[in-house]
Amino acid sequence: MDGHAASKTDVAGHPLATGDVRRLLLKYAVPAIIAMVVGALYNMVDQIFIGWGVGMLGNAATNVAFPLMTFSMAIALTLAIGGASNFNLEQGRGNRDRAGRIFANVLTYAAIFGTLIGAVALLLLDPMIAAFGATKEVFPYARAYMGIVVLGTPFLVMSVCSSHLIRADGSPRYSMMCNLTGALLNTVLDPLFIFTFKMGVAGAAWATVISMMVNWCLAVFYMARLRTVELKPSYFKPRLNSLKAVSKLGIGAGFNQISMMFVQVTLNNVMTIYGAASVYGSNIPLAASGIITKVNMLFMSVVIGIAQGGQPIISFNYGAKNYGRVRRAITFTLSSATLVSAVVFLLFQAFPRQIIDVFGKVNEQYYEFVERYFRIFLFMTCVNGIQPATANFFSSIGKAMRGFFISLTRQILFLIPLMLIFASYGGIDGVMYAGPVADLAAAVLAAVYITREVREMKRLENTAAREYPGK
Repeated sequence: MDGHAASKTDVAGHPLATGDVRRLLLKYAVPAIIAMVVGALYNMVDQIFIGWGVGMLGNAATNVAFPLMTFSMAIALTLAIGGASNFNLEQGRGNRDRAGRIFANVLTYAAIFGTLIGAVALLLLDPMIAAFGATKEVFPYARAYMGIVVLGTPFLVMSVCSSHLIRADGSPRYSMMCNLTGALLNTVLDPLFIFTFKMGVAGAAWATVISMMVNWCLAVFYMARLRTVELKPSYFKPRLNSLKAVSKLGIGAGFNQISMMFVQVTLNNVMTIYGAASVYGSNIPLAASGIITKVNMLFMSVVIGIAQGGQPIISFNYGAKNYGRVRRAITFTLSSATLVSAVVFLLFQAFPRQIIDVFGKVNEQYYEFVERYFRIFLFMTCVNGIQPATANFFSSIGKAMRGFFISLTRQILFLIPLMLIFASYGGIDGVMYAGPVADLAAAVLAAVYITREVREMKRLENTAAREYPGK
């Protein structure tokens, strides 16, 4: 038997081709959710302890730093999701050698791009802080925090990529353990550095960097002995064709993060400008909107984690032309994401003050702004699971441009223009009302696209059944 035939035999008996779809989704989604939540928590945990140890200006500083972290995550997810999708697609097609090259090249490019981001950020630190919306009072806090956090960007990019690849290799629990270890370490070091050693925002930054480094070291330990492929030294040589293939499938997820960065930068500046013309001033909207954005991103991390949990199942079975399993996987993914969205909507509407209290006590005017922002800006949270799940689905089946377009809709095509237009007429209240309008428009558009694709797969499945009735 030749190698190709042997590979195809392995494909037919692969757990992704035979296991119960719901159990598989649960198996892969839980570690993916934890990975995404951990990524969101690194900055959020810092913000919680800074809120209690430093105050509102310290919280505003982490908000100013957030676009850089989001950009780093965008590069990481482009490589990670594109790499994991390609890795599983090639395995589904029986191309183990190609799968191994993809795996190794993702690690190589993660190291290259992570280092470049950190170096450029250090060189442009002050103008970057100003561009990200820092006020004069917030600037020194933001500089102290960002000047240290940028040192961890190579480890952030590499650990995110490793987490996705380890999960795609069939070890979601180990991937989960790496991420949980980093998150727990950050949670322990934050209060130690901020309260015990009196390091302020710098302590929170060092806690984040150290935790990322530990996460990466645990991933390296696993990758020395992968389960499904062998990593040869020659595989790590950077190849543009591998980068192109990975970027093609990962650009949707990456650009979704880039969109968040543009939204955050726009939001910071809009809040500073229009906040100054309101009863709240500049610093309250800047600090509060940043906290609420991160709370919302925690929810979105769960939704995106569910979508990523379906990625190995969808990619593998689409590569193997098992369209019925693909349809079942995306249906269960969407229903799970929508259920989570509905529960979070109720929490946001019912308990905004209690949620914001976690980040420290401020004044009554601050709470007034927070409650209105939660209830208006996040009013359509109940449908926010549809768009990211749909974008991730199209990337997983190799239809990168469609996934890329859907990832653009909510943040770039709808939210930023609507924020600027509504703010020009309604000031800070206009910004709030832009949120639910953009969310609803993106969800409707995504629903149209996913419905058409599911119908097309059903047609392909029926055609195959007619042509090969005994199969």
